[in-house]
Amino acid sequence: MSPVVVPFIEKELSWLSFNERVLQEAADKSVPIIERIRFLGIYSNNMDEFFRVRVADVRRRAQQHEEDGKDPEALVLLGQIQQKVMALQSRFDALYHECMLALARYHIVLVNEQQLGEGQKAWVENYFEQKILRHVAPIIIRKGVDLVVSLKDDATYLVVEIKKGEDVQYAMVEVPATSVPRFVKVPDDSPRQRTTLILLDNILRLCLPQVFKGFFDFDSLAAYSMKMTRDADYELEDEISLSLLEQTSLGLKQRLTAELVRLVYDREMPQTMLDMLVRELGISNLDAMVPGGRYHNFKDFMGFPNVGRKYLENPKLPPLTSRDFRDHDTVFDAISANDVLVHYPYYKFRHFTEFVRQAAFDPKVKTIKINFYRLAGDSRIVQSLMDAVHNGKQVLAVIELRARFDEAANIEWAQKMTEAGIRVAFGIPSLKVHCKLCVVSREEEGELRHYAHIGTGNFHEKTAKVYTDYSLFTKHQELATEADNVFDFIINSYKRFKFNHLLVSPVNARRRLLALIDQEIENAKKGLAAAITFKVNNLVDREINQRLYHASQNGVRVRLIIRGMCSLRPGVAGLSDNIRAISIVDRFLEHPRVMVFHGNGQEHVFISSADLMTRNLDHRVEVGTPILDPRLKRRILDTLDLHFRDTTKARLLDKDQQNNYVRRGNRRKLRSQVAIYEYLMRLEQGEGLDR
Repeated sequence: MSPVVVPFIEKELSWLSFNERVLQEAADKSVPIIERIRFLGIYSNNMDEFFRVRVADVRRRAQQHEEDGKDPEALVLLGQIQQKVMALQSRFDALYHECMLALARYHIVLVNEQQLGEGQKAWVENYFEQKILRHVAPIIIRKGVDLVVSLKDDATYLVVEIKKGEDVQYAMVEVPATSVPRFVKVPDDSPRQRTTLILLDNILRLCLPQVFKGFFDFDSLAAYSMKMTRDADYELEDEISLSLLEQTSLGLKQRLTAELVRLVYDREMPQTMLDMLVRELGISNLDAMVPGGRYHNFKDFMGFPNVGRKYLENPKLPPLTSRDFRDHDTVFDAISANDVLVHYPYYKFRHFTEFVRQAAFDPKVKTIKINFYRLAGDSRIVQSLMDAVHNGKQVLAVIELRARFDEAANIEWAQKMTEAGIRVAFGIPSLKVHCKLCVVSREEEGELRHYAHIGTGNFHEKTAKVYTDYSLFTKHQELATEADNVFDFIINSYKRFKFNHLLVSPVNARRRLLALIDQEIENAKKGLAAAITFKVNNLVDREINQRLYHASQNGVRVRLIIRGMCSLRPGVAGLSDNIRAISIVDRFLEHPRVMVFHGNGQEHVFISSADLMTRNLDHRVEVGTPILDPRLKRRILDTLDLHFRDTTKARLLDKDQQNNYVRRGNRRKLRSQVAIYEYLMRLEQGEGLDR
């Protein structure tokens, strides 16, 4: 008797499968070695956030079970997560050593403190005294010191054993990676002409006597690394007297002392030291304890320096200039002529910053409205908005204060913009504002005309260089007016709004998407061609997944490109035979959300800021737009087709999410991200113009 297949995969386990795909990039020997090391950093950074957010949520449910017996499934899931994390950690450690050996073949070595020559040791000790010592302040573990409060969850610590005879005392020394470079180039006088790097952690290990001498009498010092991860959630105060700004500030303070969810420690750490940490940190049986290697906080490896030849990292793909914009004097002339679609990072993000810059001084522009979820540290967009205020424009900026891990930065931006005269709004207390809208209103021939940007990614100059996203610029007045109405909905959420074209969460997006799926099902029942294609970061909403199963059972061809979590199980006999899912993990992070419905040959194509998750459809303000211009619709369909033809970086998401690469067979080798760049470049050069 065959085992019963569970219809859904737990989203947390599916997320771990996604991060395993990131680890596959670090294992891929065809990837340049510096990029492989950076993928180790991406994996580590992803895992940190996973524990802060997703594991923390499961842990809270498991705690509730211990108290009232309501959620035994959470305890089982917590165990499954721990088992998978341990397996991935072992793979990670092996890949780190493999990458270091591969790096050495290019005459770049990452040494520890015991591998330094005498001259190098003297140089490092001087570097420590001149550059690092001022940033080091040990925490001495003794009665009255609360480590849970004292330690940061985004730092690596050396746990130091201070030993004098039989007496042992412990101290914590933070690796000051936010103040000093994590990777330090050390002079190398060997005849082998190699480049030598040392981690900041190992400089600290070498120089610990300089830290403790004069304060402690010791025979020996021994140090082992650790890092901890806290629950990143916080409760907003239910106080009418507190503004959302004040509530978010209080919530951030809560996060600083939130409970632990994970301890990662050097597996060589003595048991007595580990027992001390467990006791002092109050670690329970619900917390993940992960033995690892000598180093932690591998997120810094995302910025691993290329101190060798250019071929050790990916060759640059110079961003393209859109001919639609280039052929006109102003952005407003260009958008008036045709809708414009820009695909980052293949195109310059400057197209959007120029849209805002020109709006800031154009005499015809009266208002600019924009919403921010995440911002670059030196945002040119905000500077243009300030210029607009100086030019007498009315500017509204909606800032989402609760953008996870960007709350503090967004609070600071809100204060700066308010001081500059920009009208700042914080949206709806019960809904995060996650849409990517900018509406410029311009007086033309005595009437106010709206120009709208509707996109899939944040207005963030830095992430636009590594995230793939779409930006639609349109003067289509029905679309642009509805986009303008979204701002009214955010400010006046008590009013009723009707959106006939845009997919707006939580107003109509779920209902419209389900109706579009149902229409494909009806077409299939009538014997007509029926197909659905989704490209999203995450597909975990139960109702959407159930409807896709129903579509498959009725003969609708369903194709999925899912970067991250996919709780749907493709390819299950009798349930999802007609569903095929792949995932693309490559040099750029796939971020657009695209929905395509066959429409009996009249494809309906949408781009959106929303993933197919319950939170995005019901608990956030999200906006999707139909693509009306046939040229632009064709571009999106062609790029999706290139993804499905990928024989290099596409993984098949099967019912068990085993992450097997799509088989190439006798097809030619195709890497979709490079192929998309080449396709778009040909369009901009006037070759193979849109059909």
